[in-house]
Amino acid sequence: MAKPPVFNGEEKKVREFITACKLYLRMKMKRILVEEQIQWILSHVQEGSADVWKENLLEYLKLEEVEFGSTREFLLELKKKFGREDEESVKVAELRRIK
Repeated sequence: MAKPPVFNGEEKKVREFITACKLYLRMKMKRILVEEQIQWILSHVQEGSADVWKENLLEYLKLEEVEFGSTREFLLELKKKFGREDEESVKVAELRRIK
């Protein structure tokens, strides 16, 4: 099973990165705690604007100023930050999360 490529914040690569992470998590890390899954995803976020975002996020997580209830919630945040989504797509993703 291939691990996801390094993600550097490029908008055109965010969807590919998220899909690769979801697939790997589903196949190899299903029983791992959400916090550990998020840390694993962040280990593949390197370079560029994504690296700065990661460092800030790690600090907020350390200080418990931000918390993610699920890996899906975290990936949605990553997508909002680096992907260009129309409002309708974001609303659909939020509705799915509520279910």
